[in-house]
Amino acid sequence: MNNNPEYMDEGRGKPSPDNGRPAGRRSIRLKGYDYSQAGLYFITICCQDRKCQFGEIVNDEMVLNDFGKIANDEWVKLSKRFTNFELDVFQIMPNHMHGIIGITATLTPAQNADVQNGHPQGDAPTAAETAATISDMVGAYKSLVATECLKLFKLNSVGLNPVPTMGKLWQRNYYEHIIRNEKSYQTISDYIINNPAKWNGDKFYMQ
Repeated sequence: MNNNPEYMDEGRGKPSPDNGRPAGRRSIRLKGYDYSQAGLYFITICCQDRKCQFGEIVNDEMVLNDFGKIANDEWVKLSKRFTNFELDVFQIMPNHMHGIIGITATLTPAQNADVQNGHPQGDAPTAAETAATISDMVGAYKSLVATECLKLFKLNSVGLNPVPTMGKLWQRNYYEHIIRNEKSYQTISDYIINNPAKWNGDKFYMQ
């Protein structure tokens, strides 16, 4: 039996697009659900090919490398970029991250006209144009982390011959689950907190 909370309830374990989907790709979002409405969401974002980019588990604790520190710091900063976004428990893991986020109210341009600065270019309408959604937040986060990691990678690659390439940091999709009640919240938050200690049995485990 798989004890990952992503597989204990409706909606978990299914990837959600970061933005508009290509023709022929089925959307797995709940039909008609307003993703900008107030609520709690369990989010999982994975590295491309589940490559361990953010550090390692040592004695059941996550030890962040430089990329991992960027991933951690940019997640914390999201609450300032999106005023209707509140941080709850989160955990950066070697090749993915989990977080619970709360949307407290819909966002209007007057509330935060600067939020579009954190939105990936070419994506769906920015949060300054519409209410910020989970997709807006995740898209901004992935873009910001990838940009900062690439800067660091290039800095560390100066003088190397041949010049290495970093490759894609994130996989295209992310996982989301609407937290519907207190029991679900407690199960998921405990899972996130204990994730490093249970890394060897995690569905995303890679050596």
